[in-house]
Amino acid sequence: MEKTQSYIQTNKQRFLDELVELLRIPSVSADPAYKGDINRMAEAIAESLRKAGADGVQVHETAGHPIVYGQKILHPDLPTVLVYGHYDVQPADPVELWHSPPFEPTIKKTSVHPDGAIFARGSCDDKGQVFMHVKAFEALMATGELPCNVKFMIEGEEEVGSTNLGHFCRQNNALLACDMVLVSDTSIIANDTPSITVGLRGLSYVEVEVTGPNRDLHSGVYGGAVANPINVLTQMIASLHDEDKHITIPGFYDEVDVVSREERQKMNEAPYNQEEYMADLGVNGLMGEKDFTTLEQTSIRPTLDVNGIWGGYIGEGAKTVLPSKAYAKISMRLVPHQKSEKITQLFADHFKKIAPPGVQVNVHPHHGGEPVVTPTNTPEYQAAFQAMAKTFGKEPLPQRSGGSIPIVALFEEVLGVKSVLMGFGLDSDSIHSPDEHFGLFNFYKGIETIPYFYQHFAALKSQV
Repeated sequence: MEKTQSYIQTNKQRFLDELVELLRIPSVSADPAYKGDINRMAEAIAESLRKAGADGVQVHETAGHPIVYGQKILHPDLPTVLVYGHYDVQPADPVELWHSPPFEPTIKKTSVHPDGAIFARGSCDDKGQVFMHVKAFEALMATGELPCNVKFMIEGEEEVGSTNLGHFCRQNNALLACDMVLVSDTSIIANDTPSITVGLRGLSYVEVEVTGPNRDLHSGVYGGAVANPINVLTQMIASLHDEDKHITIPGFYDEVDVVSREERQKMNEAPYNQEEYMADLGVNGLMGEKDFTTLEQTSIRPTLDVNGIWGGYIGEGAKTVLPSKAYAKISMRLVPHQKSEKITQLFADHFKKIAPPGVQVNVHPHHGGEPVVTPTNTPEYQAAFQAMAKTFGKEPLPQRSGGSIPIVALFEEVLGVKSVLMGFGLDSDSIHSPDEHFGLFNFYKGIETIPYFYQHFAALKSQV
């Protein structure tokens, strides 16, 4: 791999310059207004794969946003790695809280990233991490050191639930056939503490609507006599947790995986400083489920959070209105053995049941995904372990993540293979938030590590 690593060092600035151009494209999948930019981004990813040396590169249209596919099959007897990622990004809102424009990439040094970080929407989630794979593949192709077959599947709907990915995988099962899936849409514990994600929480995402009177009313004429949907909605939401921050929906915890005391102890050996954690977030206290540590609350326990709430008058000045409707978006993170469809139904049944007289409640499911735990005794995990140990100079720790990547369970179901979650971002990189960024150290470390993953995976598979 010496030639490959030398190629990477020689071309680092070009790699960064090319990433900057991709980050300028506002490929927001949730907003139809960005449909043209989504298509432009798909074509840009496809072109980068072609230039890197991939064959059969094609932008596959779906009922939603396109999926980009490309491959390099050296020999059918060699093991095959399917690289998955996504080119779509979250909306940049609230734009006014960004310190630099979200689609005008800016490199700045921070205390966490003294070598600099690139600030832009999608820099870490997931364009920067996808591009690590493209550039690592380019380096291997340019030096003739690619040791296995590689396929790429880069989608444009991850941030809206990967709505069409399952259909695409089922329709193209033979095209996507592989020995494992490699995903870099996760994080490491710290730049001096590498880790591999071995668990993901699932997701149930719903939107609720509370309707009171048939029109907005004058709050002086009707206030005090007619149910105010905003008041009712906030009271209903508040009742979803008890004083110990335990979720009160009947049956919610019935299938929750009970993690052993030994695994919990091992999990809490990961570096964690509560004062630094709070300082980074700008809070003076933490709030979570009783009897669980912060590391446990954010990985092995289910949650329920309000992601948005609105209704009534929110313009400038005052308007004394009693609103007809109120809305909220609510997400529930799930742990192993919980099923997203069942949890969604439990939520809907309970939320409608607790509605008081005077209002009507509708629950609209958006999307969901299943929780997963990946094994650590497989060739693919060991390949990731050895690759990260090589480039970081320290053995990576297994870590469960609090986030959700629904397609990991989908790949196991449809393609019959396991995934390795070898990401290089940091939890403090503000993904989904203003000032999202990705450290240059992390970007380059990913490009340097991925070739070693292929090398070790090919060697380990040959021994099986």
